Amino acid sequence: MPDETMPATHSATHPAARPASRPPTLKPTRDPQLVLLRHGETEWSASGQHTGRTDIPLTPAGEEQARSAGATLAGYEFAAVYTSPLGRARRTAELAGHPDAIVDEDLAEWDYGPVDGRTSRDVSEILGREFLIFDDGVGVLPPSVEHGGGRPGETLDQVATRAARVVARAEQTLAGQAGSAAGTGGDVLLVAHGHLLRVLATVWLGVDPRLGARFELGTAAVCLLGYGHSLRTIEGWNLAAQ
Repeated sequence: MPDETMPATHSATHPAARPASRPPTLKPTRDPQLVLLRHGETEWSASGQHTGRTDIPLTPAGEEQARSAGATLAGYEFAAVYTSPLGRARRTAELAGHPDAIVDEDLAEWDYGPVDGRTSRDVSEILGREFLIFDDGVGVLPPSVEHGGGRPGETLDQVATRAARVVARAEQTLAGQAGSAAGTGGDVLLVAHGHLLRVLATVWLGVDPRLGARFELGTAAVCLLGYGHSLRTIEGWNLAAQ
C-alpha cells in the first residue's frame, strides 16, 4: 500500500486511487462471471501503509463503502462467495450481504514480512532509491531493519501460486463441475485485498504477475472477470461501489 508520493502505476493501495464512477447497480451477464471485491477502507489503506497479515479493521468510511458494494452487486445471485480470512475482508463480505462467505486461506493478502506497516516512501528512504514492490519484492530490506514479526514474507511467485489455486476452484463453480461449491454453474464472488486481487487478475489473463503493478484498485472497488470468444477477459475493473 505505497505512499501517495509514489507513481500510481506501482501502487497497490494508493490513497489517491479511487474507483471511477459507475451506475449504482451492476447487472450480471448471460455467461458466469468471476467478481472481485476489495475490502473497504482501513486506517492503513488511507495512509498508504502496506497492510499484509496485520489485521486492521475497517474505518467507519470503509464500512459504508462495503454496504455500498453490496448495493452495487445486489443484482447478482452468486453460486459461491469466498472471502479472505483477514477481518477487514470478512467484515466487508458481511456488510455487503454475504455473512456466510466461505473463508479461503489462499485469498489472504500478500505477506509483506518486514515491509508490513511501512509506506513505499519509508522503504525507499531505507534503500536510498525508489522501491517498487512488484519488481523488488519484500526481501530487499537489510537485516538490521527489524519489522514484520520476524516473518520473511512471500515472493510474488508465491502469491501468484495461491491466486492460481483460487482461480482453479472458482472455475469449477463457474462451469458447474462436480465437487464445486455449487451444483450448477454460476457467478462467483471473491472478497479480498488490493495486491492479491491484482495478482489474481494477471493469473486470470495468463500474463506475468509483475503486470499487476499496472492494475489500480481502490477500496471497495468491484472488478468483473469473464470470457469472450473462449478467452479469459476483464469485463470491468476498479468499478465504484457507490
